[in-house]
Amino acid sequence: MPNSPSDTPRRIRVQRQGPVLVEGPVEVELEDGTTVTSDRFRVALCTCRRSRRYPWCDTSHRDRTQGLSGE
Repeated sequence: MPNSPSDTPRRIRVQRQGPVLVEGPVEVELEDGTTVTSDRFRVALCTCRRSRRYPWCDTSHRDRTQGLSGE
């Protein structure tokens, strides 16, 4: 992605017990060097690593957080 003064910054929203929401489109480089892309206007990136669609969030984090008190 070009980086020039006219480019607007990407907005990233961090949620305490959920995915990281990123305004798209995005290109994500994984640990093994492979690249995955999404052209959606907003993507949810998994931070708990439970997602079967990693790096995309599939809401697997909800199973763990539903039973916690005060959440």
